[in-house]
Amino acid sequence: MFLPLGDEPNPRGVPVVTYTLIGINVAVFLFVTLPLSAVRPALDDPALFEYLNAIRPQLPSRMEAERLLMQVSAYDLVVFSYGFRPADPSMIALLTSLFLHGGFMHLAGNMLFLWIYGDNVEYRLGPARYLVAYLGTGFLATLSHAVLDFGSVLPMVGASGAISGVLGFYFIWFPRNRVRLWIMLFPFFMNVIYAPARLVLGLYLIVDNLLPFLVTRGAGGGGVAYGAHIGGFLGGLAYAWWSTRREVERRPQDFEPDPEPAATAFDADPSSVRGVRQLIAAGEHGRAAAAYFRLSAARTARLLMPGDSINFGRWLANNGHPDAALVVYQRHLRDYPLGPYAAEAHLGAGLVQLHARDQPTAAYQHLVAVLDADPHPDTEGYARRALMEIAARQKFRTPRVH
Repeated sequence: MFLPLGDEPNPRGVPVVTYTLIGINVAVFLFVTLPLSAVRPALDDPALFEYLNAIRPQLPSRMEAERLLMQVSAYDLVVFSYGFRPADPSMIALLTSLFLHGGFMHLAGNMLFLWIYGDNVEYRLGPARYLVAYLGTGFLATLSHAVLDFGSVLPMVGASGAISGVLGFYFIWFPRNRVRLWIMLFPFFMNVIYAPARLVLGLYLIVDNLLPFLVTRGAGGGGVAYGAHIGGFLGGLAYAWWSTRREVERRPQDFEPDPEPAATAFDADPSSVRGVRQLIAAGEHGRAAAAYFRLSAARTARLLMPGDSINFGRWLANNGHPDAALVVYQRHLRDYPLGPYAAEAHLGAGLVQLHARDQPTAAYQHLVAVLDADPHPDTEGYARRALMEIAARQKFRTPRVH
């Protein structure tokens, strides 16, 4: 048994959307699921007749109608009406199915994962974008299940598809985070360990979902919609990858280039590759930046030598253009992911993320990468001090396991 208990680092502040989503799910369970699960539907309820007609062919032929009727609760009819049925799709059910659960353990598992992983993703996206992403990947997960189980009359419910989308975001954006796991392999091993987030989430995708999906040929097993989990996760992966690529390719808002290129002492077009190099070589970083950001992201690939790229990023960061500096550092890592200046690029990106953008968890990814890149002692010292600052700013201080 593997049970996640928490992650680190985790940002301070209240993840309003994450806690609101948890609150809505718990409220639906307390005020709808629990009370209606103990109530038998009226025998003259038309919804009961529709439910029995739909579900009867899915059950063993030996099950008697009277026995089936005794097992039906009023909540079953709610699930049948507001859960998503591939054979009878509904826009309303596409939304309401995300807030219904089959039982306490179903709810508890989903809310635990949302509580652990949701705050970092919400902090990275912002509340509004996070809510759209959560619902969007939830819809995608549900539709993935519908495609794979087309024609099924059985309703699908649960937040796990949307939460799988959150895990996909986390997998791309926070690979160096650590997850605190309680492992119980009784009687051989019982302990709490830390594991890399990407390893934990990779096992979730492959062991918990992909392999069972292949074994059951997409039909699901034990009432688990593996296809929905996989679809939500892949949706989160795709959006996070696309968003990260856009960050590298964007023109930063904190540095607006001049509308027209200025003449130079070199009689070169400052919006040309050669012109940018000449301006940087002459120490005219401000004009070089204006020219640099006129170029497309593709044209800046390996435009600067590694040392010049780092110095250019530092100048931007030190002269009030942190967003522009971050783009330059990110493009450096795109062009030169390895080499003697990789540690400096990670350090620069991490410090901008930490101090200028107040994104400590995003900064953590770069700062840990510094320590893996054989840095200069001064670079390593800066990175370790920044990591200590992030540790002091955590919302939950988890005990270390040595």
